Amino acid sequence: MLRWYKIDRALDLKDKGIVEYKTGRKTICLTWYEEQLYAFSRKCPHAGAPLKNGWCEDGKVICPFHRHEFDLLSGKGSPGQHNFIHIYPVKHEANAYYIGIETSFWQSLFG
Repeated sequence: MLRWYKIDRALDLKDKGIVEYKTGRKTICLTWYEEQLYAFSRKCPHAGAPLKNGWCEDGKVICPFHRHEFDLLSGKGSPGQHNFIHIYPVKHEANAYYIGIETSFWQSLFG
């Protein structure tokens, strides 16, 4: 089940690079790239580096430690990496932005 969380002041995050954002029970990364808001895992799966210290270029988020690259649309790592980051869906509705977070059956019951 997908639960949608409102991103407070999403437009204020433009030109801030990659930021960590706590929503629900998760802390994720948010970034604006080419006028689109993206949400993804907060750590690189390779060595656990915080992606908030990375940057975006050519539609990819770049890890600050070993320069692993991940596609902002799919989360897939560059060829040869054999890893990926989780991409969270983002929607724009009624002048607000929302992140979709998967919840377990039990979380949906007891929230």
